[in-house]
Amino acid sequence: MAKVICSETLDFFLFDVFDANQVLEFDRFKEYDKTSIELFFQSIRDIAENELLPIYSKMDKEKAYFRDGKVHVLPELGKAVRAIADSGIIGALDSFENGGIQLPYCITNTALSVLYAANPNATPYATLTQGAANLISAFGSQELKDKYLEKMFSWEWQGTMALTEPEAGSSLAHIISEATLLEDGNYNIKGQKIYISAGDHDQTENIIHLLLARIKGAPKGTKGISLFVVPKFLPEDEALKDNDVLTAGIYGKMGQKGYTAAHLMFGEHGKCKGYLVGEANKGLNYMFQMMNEARIGTGTLAMATASAAYHCSLKYAKERIQGSHPDKKETQVPIIEHADVRRMLLSQKAFVEGSIGLITYCSLLKDISEFGPSENRKNAHLLLELLTPVVKSYCAEQGFQSVNLAMQVLGGAGYTDDFPIEQYLRDTRVNSIYEGTTTIHGMDLLGRKIPLENGLALKLFQKEIETTLKEAFAIEETREMAALLTDQLKGFEKVLQNHFRILKTSGPRHFLADATLFLELFSLITIAWIWLKAIVKLTENKEERNEKFVKSKLTTAKFFFDYELIKSAGLIQKMSQEKEILTSSIDSSIFD
Repeated sequence: MAKVICSETLDFFLFDVFDANQVLEFDRFKEYDKTSIELFFQSIRDIAENELLPIYSKMDKEKAYFRDGKVHVLPELGKAVRAIADSGIIGALDSFENGGIQLPYCITNTALSVLYAANPNATPYATLTQGAANLISAFGSQELKDKYLEKMFSWEWQGTMALTEPEAGSSLAHIISEATLLEDGNYNIKGQKIYISAGDHDQTENIIHLLLARIKGAPKGTKGISLFVVPKFLPEDEALKDNDVLTAGIYGKMGQKGYTAAHLMFGEHGKCKGYLVGEANKGLNYMFQMMNEARIGTGTLAMATASAAYHCSLKYAKERIQGSHPDKKETQVPIIEHADVRRMLLSQKAFVEGSIGLITYCSLLKDISEFGPSENRKNAHLLLELLTPVVKSYCAEQGFQSVNLAMQVLGGAGYTDDFPIEQYLRDTRVNSIYEGTTTIHGMDLLGRKIPLENGLALKLFQKEIETTLKEAFAIEETREMAALLTDQLKGFEKVLQNHFRILKTSGPRHFLADATLFLELFSLITIAWIWLKAIVKLTENKEERNEKFVKSKLTTAKFFFDYELIKSAGLIQKMSQEKEILTSSIDSSIFD
């Protein structure tokens, strides 16, 4: 198998840096130990190698298409996703009682990293179904659970989330899909949804949409949104009956050509039935569970795609003989010996491995917030809320840049389909758009998460960083990195104070003008902390790792601090300037 992600690095962050063993001691997960988890990981690696990786390029070349009212995808896709389902991972987070396998979130996400790296277009068919099933499990009636969960866990039925509408986009407060109460207590659904991932295809017998709509007469805005299960076919009396859900077509996309995105019409003939999930008008609150999981999932997908691209470019750089050293021009060398190629490889490696650490930490926080000791749950939840925009947006934005560097390492070869890099680049671009654009997450971080509970989430995170800094200053290998991070933290604090001064004197429009830059700055500091914590842990247990592994991690961490964290200085300077050019009420003709 072509190497697409480093299992030793995944294990290092999961068990050494963030100690997933503590989660296995929670009552919820007492059926598992490290041995059983390793057996599970081995089964996941087998699926990645035997089912997913072989069809990645084929899904791109033999892309999904819409014909005669039906969506057709590569037939081998069905076999691959059913293999994922057979591992139990679609029901990984659900209870044994509901037919799940009750795995920790941190273990599940680590496994998904391997699947995403092998095939970032096939795996989402399974993970979308997982997210939809989790919503039914968390908020649906027993009748809905009994009717849908088993077949979704086995991927007999696909699951989706249907939010976006033609006139609303990301502004969910303005959705107009309507639900009308029927005599039997269920609802007639009428509306359109666009860009619905896995919204229709021919490899499962039914598609189960978790759909947001407004019950007739409900309040305007987000307070009037409800959540419904809307199947493509109604399961009645051991048969499937048409439910007036029509596919208008699928979108032609820059990438992910084997992963469908559908335009769906609900109730064109007035006969689309939906089933209310939970209470009326609380749909957006429910959907945020799936959206937050999907945001971490998007970050994981972006990191894993970048990891696959990195290992491809690393292999190429070791094998490609071209050019010579300036002082030995008579002998050509592998391009990995050229300094700038090393810079590009280290940039990729620093991003991928730092992101693995961040995703692992946030996944662990989710486990603690739900199943850990009661006294730890609130703090874990606040930290997760704070860092979710970072996981999603940093991994998505930098993941694209990382794959772009991989293409640069290959040069002209990377632009051809002889190598998978050009497909990785097209496929990963959408991750900074999925689950909210980077701008949306920047505003979420600065406008909502930083002030959360009077800044408690930020204070908790600062305390985590301070603890690591104290440990790092006591270790020779990490002292210089700790000093660099301390300097950037001082600049971050000045930016924060300046922004809240702007909020007080000039209002929210000025306050949020640099929200995306603020997110970038906060992300760099966060990843620097992840790397510092990792090296502190590594130096504490040097003897347990081989010398090559230790040297690799230490070199990569130092590279991040010298080449990436230093970018914080420029961001701090930008955000110390006035914002009139962005926020003034000026004639838009200046853009002409």
